[in-house]
Amino acid sequence: MPREIITLQVGQCGNQIGSEFWKQLCLEHGITPDGTLKDPWDITNNIVNTYPGTSRTQTPNNGVPLSSNMTTSSSAGGMGSATAGIPGIVDDRKDVFFYQSDDDRYIPRALLLDLEPRVVNKVANIGPYRNLFNPENVFVAEEGGGAGNNWASGYRQGLENYETVLDMIDRESDNSDSLEGFVLTHSIAGGTGSGMGSYLLERLNDHFPKKLIQTYSVFPSWTDQSDVVVEPYNSLLTMKRLTLNADAVVVLDNTALNRIAVDRLRIPNPTVDHINSLVATIMAASTTTLRYPGYMNNDWIGLLASLIPTPRCHFLMTGYTPLVLSGSSTDNNLPTNILGTGEPDHNIRKTTVLDVMRRLTQPKNIMVSANTRSGSGCYISILNIIQGNNIDPTQIHKALQRIREKRHVEIPFIPWGPASIQVALARKSPYLPHRHKVSGFMLANHTSMAELFERLLKQYDRIKSRNAFLDNFRREAVFQDSLDEFDHSREVVQSLMDEYRACERPDYVNFGMGSTNNNNNNSVPADFQSPAAMSNKR
Repeated sequence: MPREIITLQVGQCGNQIGSEFWKQLCLEHGITPDGTLKDPWDITNNIVNTYPGTSRTQTPNNGVPLSSNMTTSSSAGGMGSATAGIPGIVDDRKDVFFYQSDDDRYIPRALLLDLEPRVVNKVANIGPYRNLFNPENVFVAEEGGGAGNNWASGYRQGLENYETVLDMIDRESDNSDSLEGFVLTHSIAGGTGSGMGSYLLERLNDHFPKKLIQTYSVFPSWTDQSDVVVEPYNSLLTMKRLTLNADAVVVLDNTALNRIAVDRLRIPNPTVDHINSLVATIMAASTTTLRYPGYMNNDWIGLLASLIPTPRCHFLMTGYTPLVLSGSSTDNNLPTNILGTGEPDHNIRKTTVLDVMRRLTQPKNIMVSANTRSGSGCYISILNIIQGNNIDPTQIHKALQRIREKRHVEIPFIPWGPASIQVALARKSPYLPHRHKVSGFMLANHTSMAELFERLLKQYDRIKSRNAFLDNFRREAVFQDSLDEFDHSREVVQSLMDEYRACERPDYVNFGMGSTNNNNNNSVPADFQSPAAMSNKR
């Protein structure tokens, strides 16, 4: 039975990356832009041509689960033939993110939400995938004026329109056999994604207390050249809700994404489309084991539980390798093909499991602008998803052993817990050609995330100390009586930053148990209530 996931795309940024995400999922599952399945034999011919020696009558070999006596662990399954996942041969779990309509079309379990119509109309009414989405799941506020990059305006309009949105969410929830949770895509710096997204996080946590809530949150580039002068206000207020109301937050750092596009992909001036395509493929890679399940690691909560040993520290960074830009695609319906899908012009790289796993932790491949080098913070936990066909499980064991031997030099871990490296094997999509035999995706929890929060607090303090740009906030109900919400949000983010830094110390287990006297870094806000532990979400 599939464990369904409902996606909420909020605001301009949320809908742009959400749109690219659905394009990628359609490509990986052989779904056309109107929701129908491609002919399986056409797909098989493509796979046979891409993977020489593959037979059209080949049956899948689901592999064996891995085990390890080391402090690291791994699991595998579904590592069989290249034709695994083709309709009528073996199943993939399309139903996790799609449902089938009465005419057998696959429809995303997605809500497209915005306070102004421009981006949503482009996705749902004009774009090549306009026939994919359920029009009943598209919401645009009647006023259509947006939130004006004002968190308070977005929050108020979220409150005013919540009953309409809740009805859409309940309808999707009722159509699910075993709903596992929600994914929210948004930006923390604008008005709609931050304000309306914050309100939805609060209400989802109240309305679905047993369901997992994960966000893909785009963090802005903290520069003085920003077009939105109130970015620090919006970001701080949103960070409070991400800390208190989300179970996991995948940080998508604009600064790091642009750096990777320039330095690694050799794109001199990366566009929004380049960045969104990169984000979408990262999102798809993080859900691979849910959609192409093996014996283990096909449970969303199980994946995240290993990454988040303490509930408040649930902000995750990502990495991907190999990073390749293919410009050979001429199909305008395809994503930009950043991560190695598409026909190669030439290839000089030989990928192995060990090579991929070592590269995943290299700072140049990490998509957060924080220093993860040895001597600057430490890992709390790591999950590597290794994608490839016919990978020998012994390669995983050997790679883990090599990494274990050198982890104190290359990969520092917290002193109060095990060196937790989880490894999951996943098949590559059989519907796409791939230019590398092995690729890898990393989700990691690292104490250097505190650097990101520190930059936010500095930017906030700089403008708040002058009480600059507050008039538009005071016009909204949430700030009419006082600006205390800013102070409390800052307190929550400060405590989160302190806790991430405390994770680097052996006495972290005592964090939060000290006095609340002044200058006590172990103190936390009295009402700092984090999301329930993962075990309570089952």
